[in-house]
Amino acid sequence: MSDATLLSATRLEGRALIRVSGEDVRGFLQGLVTQDVAMVRPDAPLWAGLLTAQGKALFDFLLWGDGDDVLIDCEADQREALVRRLSIYRLRRKIVIEAIEGGVHWSREAGRGVADPRLAELGFRWLGEAGGEAASGWLEHRLRLGVTEGVGELGSDKTLWLECNAAELNGVSFSKGCYVGQENTARMNWRAKVNRRLVVAPLGEAGERTRAVYPEIGLMVEFRRVEALGDAVLPAWLAGALD
Repeated sequence: MSDATLLSATRLEGRALIRVSGEDVRGFLQGLVTQDVAMVRPDAPLWAGLLTAQGKALFDFLLWGDGDDVLIDCEADQREALVRRLSIYRLRRKIVIEAIEGGVHWSREAGRGVADPRLAELGFRWLGEAGGEAASGWLEHRLRLGVTEGVGELGSDKTLWLECNAAELNGVSFSKGCYVGQENTARMNWRAKVNRRLVVAPLGEAGERTRAVYPEIGLMVEFRRVEALGDAVLPAWLAGALD
C-alpha cells in the first residue's frame, strides 16, 4: 500500500450521518440526550446517549454542530432505528430528522480533525466525503483503550448509561436540565455507586456476561461486577474511577 493510500485510508466503516434541522434543534435534542447540546460546535463534538426512561442505553453517538443544525455520527446499522426513535419525540415540531450522505473519518495521528471527545488517546475524528479507503486498526485501538460503543457492546435497553462508563468518557452532563433517563442517571451519580461495568478483556469462553467477542484480535466485551473484574483491561481512566 502506498503512502498516499495510507494517508487516505481514514473512513470508519460502519458509521453514518443524520442531520437534525428546523426550529430550535438544540432545544429539541437538549430534552432527549445525555449531553449539553448547547456546547456542541463543529470543532467540539460530544459523545452522548439516548436512553430509556429507566436510564438504560438505547443508542450512543457523537453530536457535531453545523450552523443551526446538529449532525449525528452514529452506527450505520442503527441509523434508521435512531431516526425513527427521535421522530417519536418530534410531535408537531418543525424538525427534520434525516439520513444524509457523508463519511466519518479517523486517524491515530494529529494533523486533521479534532480529538475524540471521549478520550484523547482514541485519536482524531472528522466528517467528510463518504468515499475513500476504509481505515484499519480502529476496532483494536479502541478496545485496547477499554472503550466500548454501539448496540453490539452496550446492548439496547440492557445497560444503565453510567455502567457504560459514560461519566468517565465524557458522555453525560450533570448540570443540564432534564432528559430521558435523567432521574436514574443522576441518582446513580449522586450515590457514587456503579456496581457493574462494561469492560474489555482477553478473549475467553463466552458466558452470560459476554456482550461481544472479537477472535481476530483476541478480545471480548463483558458486563462484570466491579468486585469481580478479573482480567479486564483497566486503563488509567477506568482504574481511577474504581478506587
